[in-house]
Amino acid sequence: MEKRRVVCPNCDSINAVPVNRPAEAAKCGRCHAKLFQGTPAELDAARLERHIANSDIPVVVDFWAPWCGPCGAMAPIFAQAAKTIEPRARFAKVNVDENPEAARRYGVQGIPALLAFSEGKVAARQAGLTDANTLHGWVERLVVCSNIG
Repeated sequence: MEKRRVVCPNCDSINAVPVNRPAEAAKCGRCHAKLFQGTPAELDAARLERHIANSDIPVVVDFWAPWCGPCGAMAPIFAQAAKTIEPRARFAKVNVDENPEAARRYGVQGIPALLAFSEGKVAARQAGLTDANTLHGWVERLVVCSNIG
């Protein structure tokens, strides 16, 4: 049976989710939390690396800061995308003020910045505030390229 690795947004355990079962119902084997909660996971630099390195689904990350006006405008758009697109992609947020090393590592020079990771590498970038339709199209193209969905 084919399985896809998914990192728990709650305890960061790596789970093997059978592709022939509904992913929406999948729960973590360790903490029993739902693997897909329909909300972006708040990650620090170490957790981000774990999710990127151990996920067989695309990981879409919003690099943001609380003082950033466009980041505040982007937050509900990003949250809605997580609600409608998960479980075909993982959505996460990284606060650049608390995790400057993560921003540096991935060359984030301005915020909001969206980076999509596939197979442990940056697969796409989107700089600045974007609307819901553009974000959905961008992520859907990534999901299709990753042969998921």
